[in-house]
Amino acid sequence: MNNKERFSSRVDTYRKYRPSYPSEAIDYLYGVVGLNTDSEVLDIGAGTGIFSRLLLERGTSVTAVEPNEAMREAAMAASKDDPRFRAVPGSAEETGLPDRSYDYIVCAQAFHWFDQAAAKKEFGRVLKPGGKAILVWNTRLTSGTPFLEGYEELLHSLGTDYGKVNHRNISRDMLLSFFKPGALKEARFSIRQVFDFEGLSGRLFSSSYSPQEGHPNYEPMIAALRELFDRNEVNGTVNFDYETEIYWGEV
Repeated sequence: MNNKERFSSRVDTYRKYRPSYPSEAIDYLYGVVGLNTDSEVLDIGAGTGIFSRLLLERGTSVTAVEPNEAMREAAMAASKDDPRFRAVPGSAEETGLPDRSYDYIVCAQAFHWFDQAAAKKEFGRVLKPGGKAILVWNTRLTSGTPFLEGYEELLHSLGTDYGKVNHRNISRDMLLSFFKPGALKEARFSIRQVFDFEGLSGRLFSSSYSPQEGHPNYEPMIAALRELFDRNEVNGTVNFDYETEIYWGEV
């Protein structure tokens, strides 16, 4: 499947069940990285606009680039009344936007889909001199509780191509080589989602590597998820914990 179309059938579950980002992380972008209300920000791989909206709430203008039409339309619908927001088709490798036009590029939960060499060249072209790229992931914790460990095991055993597209495949060396020598800075924050079984199912099926209806792993995965939930729930919910990772600097 074309990576740019992987989420077309998952827009609703993605919008409903994917986590936002902790307010402390957004505070860090404004207090340390340097974003402000005058910044021109390009959100590449913006998806349904989860991250764009957090910047819009702080008064910053955002141009969202998203190749998937269904996701782009969801982002536009969510922010249609905000004059500081626009969403355009394009990709990290070819944004179609003018040279030296943005102060910051943000990529939230998206960089692992990019052709890094082509993206680095394009980022260098559209960023203003001294402009910075900011890569953000909500990294789901895979250990620490029986539920988190069981969920990771379930993805490996019944996910379609989890090992291949998992963003943990981005190594530190890849990150270091993407930024200018000595430029990479980083920070980490915590965030948690609390799910009943319906929410947990929605979160699972928002992932591109979860089998869809009709796939031979679909029914076994639902059954395994139910068993995992029943074994670990407390008062009808389980905790889905993440570490929000931020990597930033000049490209």
